[in-house]
Amino acid sequence: MNARTIVGMVCTSLLCTTLYTQTVVKTGIEVLRENGFDILQGKRVGLVTNPTGVDSRLNSTIDILYAAPGVKLAALFGPEHGVRGDFAAGDKVESTTDSRTGIPVYSLYGKTPRPTPEMLAGIDVLVYDIQDIGCRSYTYITTMSLAMEAAAQQKIPFVVLDRPNPLGGVRMEGNIVEKPFTSFVSMFPIPYVYGLTCGELARMLNEEKMLTDGVSCALTVVPMKGWKRTMIFPETGLPWVPTSPHVPRDVTSLHYVSTGILGELGVISEGVGYTLPFETFAAEWIDPALLAERMNALNLKGVIFRPITYKPFYGRSMGKTLKGVQVHLLDPSLVNLMAIQFLFMQVHHELYPDKNPFEMAESSRIRMFDKVAGTDQVRLEFSKRMKYEDVKGLLDKDLKSFRATAKKYQMYE
Repeated sequence: MNARTIVGMVCTSLLCTTLYTQTVVKTGIEVLRENGFDILQGKRVGLVTNPTGVDSRLNSTIDILYAAPGVKLAALFGPEHGVRGDFAAGDKVESTTDSRTGIPVYSLYGKTPRPTPEMLAGIDVLVYDIQDIGCRSYTYITTMSLAMEAAAQQKIPFVVLDRPNPLGGVRMEGNIVEKPFTSFVSMFPIPYVYGLTCGELARMLNEEKMLTDGVSCALTVVPMKGWKRTMIFPETGLPWVPTSPHVPRDVTSLHYVSTGILGELGVISEGVGYTLPFETFAAEWIDPALLAERMNALNLKGVIFRPITYKPFYGRSMGKTLKGVQVHLLDPSLVNLMAIQFLFMQVHHELYPDKNPFEMAESSRIRMFDKVAGTDQVRLEFSKRMKYEDVKGLLDKDLKSFRATAKKYQMYE
């Protein structure tokens, strides 16, 4: 191992992340460029992207395709935050013109979550290049599916420029969404952690008739080079671009799975609003040392809990003194990430039985919890005794069958 391979390393949440590496993985946009943009030659291209659509040198896919010989970049489509990241979370994103290229930009956030026929007029091929985080409730995969449906309806070919799943291609956790709970945050019958790249998932959605009305598009996936299923993001050698303001680091993807469902209740802070989004469990009434002791007494492999006190800078608990634990992932491969939040609720209930987060949550937050969980059965069963063991079987019940289906669409070893 020489200096060019690794110049320096830093440990974040005790998970070592390479700062300077020789890039191991080439993403779809880089493979497309290596191939001379062959599948886009002579075509008017629509691009669905955001700031995460970059190459290993952080050049935007927008600018790469705009400058590509023989390619006419004709329209841009952006989810929440816009194609260049010019909008804050929740901001109304209007259709506009890209200031750098002069190309029309259409918003896929808010009133128009999918490209309309008018937006696609004159487009020969629709390309998708967005970094996802490998979790069902993260809505970029929903945006991808809606774009696929629009392309199918207009008989426009659809191309996915593949990117790594930050959680790897082995981990699968959680139940499949039940039909009454299908929503923008749980659009498909897939587990909460689905273990596929966006390109592999697109193939599954297309071929398993999971898109609306069973439509399918003319799909091409430009695969990565060098990616292995066992890789989590730091092992790719690629720079991480925040996928949204609350996912600032690659390891946040792992934490999102371990705290995010509970966070939907709006009772226990998961760290959003502070400098550790999705890395904490905290509330005003918690004794942090006692909670850390009880959580560590569970002897979970791959994770430890540190007492923490903080004041969020914004959000629902802004200015309040919150106390609890920070979740430190030592070896994520050893722990079921979804389980962590349910085990926390179990211990929290033992310590503070009068502070039941389900009873303290607003009805709208209960509905969102169920949507993200993909069912109300997880909440109903867990609420009976507040024991993780009561829902473990429910969370795991669909994984064997899903693994068998997913295997048909895996493109990497």
